[in-house]
Amino acid sequence: MEDKQRKTVLHKVFQFYYEGFKRMRLGRTLWAIILIKLFIMFAILRVFFFPNFLKKNFDSDKERSEYVIEQLTTPKK
Repeated sequence: MEDKQRKTVLHKVFQFYYEGFKRMRLGRTLWAIILIKLFIMFAILRVFFFPNFLKKNFDSDKERSEYVIEQLTTPKK
């Protein structure tokens, strides 16, 4: 019985948000702006500001993994 009630509650919560977002014009526009900004931040800016340090400085996967292990296990002074 409790499992059925939980499904009913989850279904009601889902329906509440689904209907709310379906009717919002401003909300859709704001969500679109948010998603566009996130895309710009993670896809475009990443290329310019976060170069692949390991690919540039090491030739093989073994060298990369050794460097990472060394950095993680060596205590800072």
